[in-house]
Amino acid sequence: MKTFLKTLPVAHRGLHDETKPENSLAAFEAAMMAGYAIETDVHFTKDGEIAVFHDDNLERMTGDKRNVADCTMEELKQLRLSGTEERIPTFGEFLTAVGGRVPLLIEIKNMKGVAGKRIAGAIAGTIDRLHYTGEYAIQSFNPFFAKAYKKLRPEIPCGILAQAKMSEKGDPLSWKIKAHFLARLKFNFIVKPDFVSYGFWQLPQKCVTKFKGAKLAWTVRSREEEAQARKYVDNVIFENYTAEK
Repeated sequence: MKTFLKTLPVAHRGLHDETKPENSLAAFEAAMMAGYAIETDVHFTKDGEIAVFHDDNLERMTGDKRNVADCTMEELKQLRLSGTEERIPTFGEFLTAVGGRVPLLIEIKNMKGVAGKRIAGAIAGTIDRLHYTGEYAIQSFNPFFAKAYKKLRPEIPCGILAQAKMSEKGDPLSWKIKAHFLARLKFNFIVKPDFVSYGFWQLPQKCVTKFKGAKLAWTVRSREEEAQARKYVDNVIFENYTAEK
């Protein structure tokens, strides 16, 4: 499967800075102008719309203490990102703004109580409704979200996000066990991902080295970190500098 995933650096949440907040249309435009692929994040809102936003909670980026899942899209539209005039885009607005100009790496955020089939169908449905024909790939820390999208759209590259330490002291035992298997890519035999995205600061990892598909490192924040990451992976998801193309 020939894709951008091995060859074109991916701007993490767009090419953002103090004036162009992460996951804003301004940051996405900057990434496109620079010729990079774009990584972004999608969440369901309270009313079943798809919002382009990273955190579960709104406070860091907007000052609002609510969660994305507790707000309607109309409520999210009243907020501003990092003190600018930029708003939280809908997934449809994001696709329309990109218009196929650069490839997209879309992360499905982990959402409690949301079935993989439902979020996969909503994403694919939006893409179909807008007749979007640009190149894209799907990734998630939730292997069953990636599996659901791969089942729905087998022609689209789907991948697993992971890092070596995925649980904390005090986490439930059930999550610690699951996190152990996620960190070691043990769900790959079920999902059969086309690529993996792994925390670069924890490389090398035997499970990444053995993986036969495309390998990406996240989140790389300097040329020095990029040089280190590229010893072990094909490509980088980056921010705070301009990656080598």
